[in-house]
Amino acid sequence: MEVPPPTVETLLASWPVARLATHTAEGGVFQIPIVFARCRDRLWSPVDGKPKRSSALSRLSHVRANPRVSLLLDHYESDWRKLWWLRIEARADVVRLADAPDPGIREAVEEALREKYPQYAHTPPFLGVPTALAMRVESTRSWCASAEAVRDLNP
Repeated sequence: MEVPPPTVETLLASWPVARLATHTAEGGVFQIPIVFARCRDRLWSPVDGKPKRSSALSRLSHVRANPRVSLLLDHYESDWRKLWWLRIEARADVVRLADAPDPGIREAVEEALREKYPQYAHTPPFLGVPTALAMRVESTRSWCASAEAVRDLNP
């Protein structure tokens, strides 16, 4: 059973974390959890003020080399009737928001992130030069174990 389209929209607006998969130069897959927000016609994931292992983020170099990415949102619990997942195939760009052709995009993305994540009241939504992954959704695939799995996701 697929997740109904209105529920997909709800998940993209409200689900707090996704797993981002990118391709390494060696042909491997690199996967990390990310925060994201929808703004205009893209999903945006910032290089934010959370502690980082390195300032040279692998996800950015991977996307520069190969813009094809996949996002996975999912829910697991011991009651398997409530399982679901949503996979998004997208094309990503590394965007320095100050250099973006749309002059208002930085403010719009920052507002979308702050609205979704109250943690940005205490953690900067951007670290250094405001940079984010901008992901254009190309396709979605989904599955849910039952109607019960997604019933509580819709307002």
